[in-house]
Amino acid sequence: MPHIETDTLAEHRDWRRAQLIESAAAIAIESGGAAITVASVAQRAGLSRTSVYEYFSSSSDLVADLVIDELHNFASILETAVGDCADPFECIESWVSAALQYIADGRHLLAKALNATSLPQDRAAAIGSAHRALLAPLHKALTQIGVKDISQALAYIQATTDVATKRIEAGHDAEAEIKTATAFCTSGLVSL
Repeated sequence: MPHIETDTLAEHRDWRRAQLIESAAAIAIESGGAAITVASVAQRAGLSRTSVYEYFSSSSDLVADLVIDELHNFASILETAVGDCADPFECIESWVSAALQYIADGRHLLAKALNATSLPQDRAAAIGSAHRALLAPLHKALTQIGVKDISQALAYIQATTDVATKRIEAGHDAEAEIKTATAFCTSGLVSL
């Protein structure tokens, strides 16, 4: 019987799973997503390969969970940024600013490292849902300002933040990019 590091077996399983996810994340950041294997994660976590298989069926299953966890963390940051904004434009500005600050702070490097990794098809729906959750905090604000085609507005906001992300990664001043992207989004939404 393995030594349990927590009060309950359920807590121990959650703790061990988090340890494996953290090990996989560290490997991805250091060496890229392709370097995540059951063997490398087991070695990094100080466990046997069979121990990893108790939590994940394969390395791609582990990577899928890592992607989903990272997207949930990012979504939580965006939800917190929007919070209980009363003014819809303030909500949109807060969302864009938080999304780009996440990039500027380098917290997106894990997602970037995993970008080229192939993920299991059976996890596509969960990953897609986690991606959509990133934009969810904007729905209410867009409705409040009278935007008729919410999906179009979300696509424009996403495109703007994608371009600003590339510019920040290329070395442009993050604060200026955040300010410009935020102004561009709010001004553009007025025309919708």
